[in-house]
Amino acid sequence: MTDFRPNWDEVFLEIAFVIAKRSTCLRQPQGVGCILVNSDKVILSSGYAGSMRGSPHCTDEGVGCLMIDGGCRRTIHAEQNAIVNAAAIGVPLRGATAYVTLSPCRACMMMLHSAGVSKIIYSTEYRITEHLEDVRKLGVEVIHFQKNSK
Repeated sequence: MTDFRPNWDEVFLEIAFVIAKRSTCLRQPQGVGCILVNSDKVILSSGYAGSMRGSPHCTDEGVGCLMIDGGCRRTIHAEQNAIVNAAAIGVPLRGATAYVTLSPCRACMMMLHSAGVSKIIYSTEYRITEHLEDVRKLGVEVIHFQKNSK
C-alpha cells in the first residue's frame, strides 16, 4: 500500500516551493524556486530568485527593485542561481531534471539546456510560454505538472 506516498515529481516540486520561500524578488511575492536532480533522485543544486551573493536584496530596507526596461536587474532567476550554485562546487548537470515553481523564461530555458538539463518540470505557467516548444525541439522534455495529474 503506497497510495499515500507522493510521487517523486510531487516531492521535488514541493521542495522547490520550499526553496522559493527564500526569494527576495518583489515582483513574484510567492517566490520562485528551482532544484536540479539527477537520474538517481539526488538533489544536485537549488536556487531561488534573489540578488547575487553579497549584494543587497530588493526586500532589504531602502533598496527595492532596480527597474530597467520593465524588469528588475537586481534579481537573478531561480534557475540561474541553481546552475551557478552547481558550477561553484563543480557539480555536472548533464542529464539532470529541473523542478521549477514557475515556467522558465526564454533565457533560463536556454541556460538549462546548455548546462545539460534534459527535463524541465514546472508547476505554474508564467506569461509567455511559446519558447517552451523551441527547447522541446532540441530534445528537452518539458512538462507542466499539476498536482492532480497523477
